[in-house]
Amino acid sequence: MQLLNFSVVKLTFCLIVGIAFGYYITISLYTSLCFSLFFIFLLLLSYIKAKNQFIKTIWFGILAYISMVCIGVLTTNIHNQKNAYNHYSNQIFAEKDSVKTITFRIREALKPSAFYDKYIVDVLKIDSLKVSGKTLLNIETDTLHKPLKVDAIYITKTTFKDIPPPLNPYQFNYKNYLEKTYIYHQLYITNNYLLKLSSKTHTLFGIANNIREFINKKLNQFNFTPDELAIINALLLGQRQDISPEVYISYSNAGAIHILAVSGLHVGIILLLLLFIFKPLKQLKHGKLITTVLIVVFLWCFAFIAGLSASVTRAVTMFSVLSIAINLKRPTNTYNTLVISMFIILLIKPLFLFDIGFQLSYLAVFSIVTIDPYLYKLCHFKNWFFDKLWHTSTVSISAQLGILPISLYYFHQFPGLFLISNLGIIPFLGLILGLGILVIILAVLDILPYFVANTYAAIIDFMNGFVSWVAKHDAFLFKDIPFNMLYVLTSYLVLISLVYFFIKKGFSTLKRLLIAIILFQLGFVYTKYNKPSNTFIVFHKSRQSLIGNINNDTIMVATNFDSLTKPNNSIIKDYVVGSHINTIEYGKLQSVYKLKNKILLVVDSLGVYNVASFKPDYVLLRQSPKINLNRLIDSINPKHIIADGSNYKSYTEHWSLICKKRKISYHQTHKKGAFIIEY
Repeated sequence: MQLLNFSVVKLTFCLIVGIAFGYYITISLYTSLCFSLFFIFLLLLSYIKAKNQFIKTIWFGILAYISMVCIGVLTTNIHNQKNAYNHYSNQIFAEKDSVKTITFRIREALKPSAFYDKYIVDVLKIDSLKVSGKTLLNIETDTLHKPLKVDAIYITKTTFKDIPPPLNPYQFNYKNYLEKTYIYHQLYITNNYLLKLSSKTHTLFGIANNIREFINKKLNQFNFTPDELAIINALLLGQRQDISPEVYISYSNAGAIHILAVSGLHVGIILLLLLFIFKPLKQLKHGKLITTVLIVVFLWCFAFIAGLSASVTRAVTMFSVLSIAINLKRPTNTYNTLVISMFIILLIKPLFLFDIGFQLSYLAVFSIVTIDPYLYKLCHFKNWFFDKLWHTSTVSISAQLGILPISLYYFHQFPGLFLISNLGIIPFLGLILGLGILVIILAVLDILPYFVANTYAAIIDFMNGFVSWVAKHDAFLFKDIPFNMLYVLTSYLVLISLVYFFIKKGFSTLKRLLIAIILFQLGFVYTKYNKPSNTFIVFHKSRQSLIGNINNDTIMVATNFDSLTKPNNSIIKDYVVGSHINTIEYGKLQSVYKLKNKILLVVDSLGVYNVASFKPDYVLLRQSPKINLNRLIDSINPKHIIADGSNYKSYTEHWSLICKKRKISYHQTHKKGAFIIEY
C-alpha cells in the first residue's frame, strides 16, 4: 500500500476541513501539534502493518484523513502570527490605548480613501523591544508629501487602534477581512509625526515594487492617460489600486472585472511565450530539465512582481506543477493539477481558503474543465471563426455557471451582458497581453517606438470604451439580489447534480437531481419563514438619524437625510438585501413608537417630551438634545436609553456616565452598532 493510492482530492478536502476548524475553533498551537504528531505516528504504524498484509483495511485510510485534518489545523495555527511569542499584540495587550514608540517598515501600498493614504506595514519595534506582525497604517492625505515607498523604515509615536466591526447589520465586515490577512490593529498619524530611518534592507516586496515603479517611470515617458496606465498595471503587473472608480464600476457592471485580475489566462500566455523562447534549449542533453527550471523561475518572478495575489499564485502554482509533471513524464490531468496546486497553496497560505479571488478562480476553472466539453459538443461549426466564437461562448458560460452562486452571495448582482463583454474582449486578450509585454520590454530597453505605444494606448482605450458601453445598459444589470449561504450550498448541489445527470443519464442521477432541487426549494421556504418580522431597528449613521420598522415583509424607513444623502445611502439597501425583505416604504420620524406592548419615546434637539399618559420602555436621544438626563430618568424611569449617531460624542459620553451611575441600560450606536428591538 502506498500513500499515493489515496486520492489527492480527498486529502485536499480533509486539509480544507482542518483549516476551517483551525480558523473558526480556538485550538492552541501546542494541542494541534500534539494531535498531528500522534496521528502521523499511528499512520506510520498502520502503514508498516498494512504493507506486510495481504488484506487491506480501512484503518490506514481513516488515519490518513484524520492526520490531514490535524495538519490543516496545525498549518492554520503555525501561520497565525498572533501565536508568535514576539508578536506586537502581546506587548500592547497589557497597556491598551497607551502611546508607544513604533518602528515599522512599509510592506504594501493600498488604494487610498477620501481622507487617508493607506499602507500595510511590518511592525519592527515597540519602544526598544523587537517585535513582529502586520498592521494597517492610515496617514492623513497631504498633497505636499510624496507617498511612502515600500521597504522604507519609519518611527512614530502613536497608539494601536482596534479595527471597528460593522455597526449595522449586513454591512461589509472590514475587520473580519483584515483578520484573514493577519492584520488586527491600525495606526492613525500625519506626515509630521513620521521620522524616516536610514536603511539598506531590501525585501522581496520592496524589490518587486521597485521593478514596478521602474516600469511605470519608463511608460510615463509616453502619452498614456491615467486610465490606460492603470489598466496596463492591472493586466500585466497585478496592481489595481490606481484604477479610477468609474472604470472599475464599468468593468464590474459589464461582467468583465475578472479581466483586470492576473489569473490563469494571463499566466498561460506568458507560459506559451516562455516555451517559445526556451525551445532551442530542449536540444541540449538535459534541455527539458533546464527549460522546466527556467520556466518555473520566470513564472514565480512574475508572480512576485504581480504582488502574489491569490489568483496569480494559484495560476503560477498550477502551471509550475504542470511543467514539472510534463518534464517527469508523469501521467496527469487537469483535475489533479488543479487540486495539487490548491493543496500546495493552502499549506503555504491556509487563509487563502477564505479569499474571494481564490474561491472564484478555482470555481471558474473547475467549471470550465467540467462543463465546457459538454457545452462545446452541442454545436459544431466548420467555419474556423464561428467555431472559435462558439468555444469562447461555452467557456464564458461554463465559468459563469461555476461562480454564479458565490458571486450572488458576495456581490448580490448579475451582469446579464457578461457574454457580450467576454466575446468582445477574451478573443483579443492574448494579443493585448502579448503586445503589452512587448511594450514593457521595449520601454525598459528605451527602444519603444512612439507609434507602437500610441497603438497600444488606442487598443486599451477602445477596450475601456467597449466595456463602458456595455455597462451603460443598466436594464441588463440585475442588482440587489438576496442570496444567503444556504442558497449557495443548495444551488451548488443542484449544479453538480445537473452536470452529473448530463454526463451519465439514468434513474439514479435523475433522482439525485430532483432531491437537490427539492432541497433548494426547502432553502427558500426556510429563508422565507425566518425573515425578520415585528422588528424595530435604530441604525447607526454618523450625524444623522435612521430608523427602520419591519412588519409583514415591509420595512418602514424614517430618517432626516437630505436629498443628497438619501439616494447614496447603502445602510437600508444592505439590510433589505441581507434580510430578504421585499418592500421599502418611507415615512416621517415620529416622537412616539408603539411596538405592541412596548413604547419608545424619541427626544430630539428641542428636548421636549410629555409622558403624562404613558411610561416608555425605551428612550431614543437624537440630534443632541439639551436635557437634564437625571431629571428625565426620575420622571419616566425608562428601562433602556439609546443614543444614535446624530448626537455629539461629548453628549453621548456624558450620558454614558449618568446611565452607568444610575444603573440603566445605555446603548451608543457609534460604539455598539445598531439597536434592535424584537416585539
